[in-house]
Amino acid sequence: MNVIRNILNSRSGKNGNFFDAIQNIIGFKPKSITNYKRAFVHRSLNKKDSLGNDLNYERLEFLGDAMLSAIIAAYLFNEVPEGDEGYLTKMRSKVVSRKHLNELGNDLNLIQFIETNIPKDHFGQNIHGNLFEALIGAIYLDRGYKFCEKFIYERVIHPYVDIEQLEGKVISYKSLLIEWCQKQKHKFNYEVYEDTGKNEVKHFAVKLWIDGKVIAKARATSKKKAEEKASKRAYYAFQNKINTKQ
Repeated sequence: MNVIRNILNSRSGKNGNFFDAIQNIIGFKPKSITNYKRAFVHRSLNKKDSLGNDLNYERLEFLGDAMLSAIIAAYLFNEVPEGDEGYLTKMRSKVVSRKHLNELGNDLNLIQFIETNIPKDHFGQNIHGNLFEALIGAIYLDRGYKFCEKFIYERVIHPYVDIEQLEGKVISYKSLLIEWCQKQKHKFNYEVYEDTGKNEVKHFAVKLWIDGKVIAKARATSKKKAEEKASKRAYYAFQNKINTKQ
């Protein structure tokens, strides 16, 4: 009777709308809607369970990240039998990059479900990827590995994973450029300094030096973004040399 009551309660009112929306996204019926609801609870609500533990999506995000990584790894292991450990690691990183996960979560409009005390337009792009991983964690707890694998194949692997395209995809121009400089024994340095300019938001400017010459400049709202932007510009300046030396 308790099981039937829980099912009926999960399909009533707002829960019913949420149940149907989640079912449409994941492609199968949830057994229990509880974990799915938790996958969209932001820590700003400061919710606790009966034992006083934090009740938000962050633990599910951790679990979902692990499941996604494992399933993508298994797929690549079987799909590319000639790939060594380094190759498989790079390919997996391209599939589960933060940018790609943000795009996946955004495409599914997962942020519509979030429960938070923070205005939604105050969140950065990473919220989309965080919720996507939390959803995967909820699927695993609710339906197990096979359904988790089914969701990842249908939402990630089949529509987006193309081995040939992934091989040519750059996920970090900075890492690529540093690797090339080290192999070719070029001296490089990122000169970073704060640059507010005319903007109210603090920016950082970067000069990328290679062998004593400024090769690229860039500015962004963080050091990391500015360095990546400068690295991308330098990559295109040296593209032919870099590609022939890989």
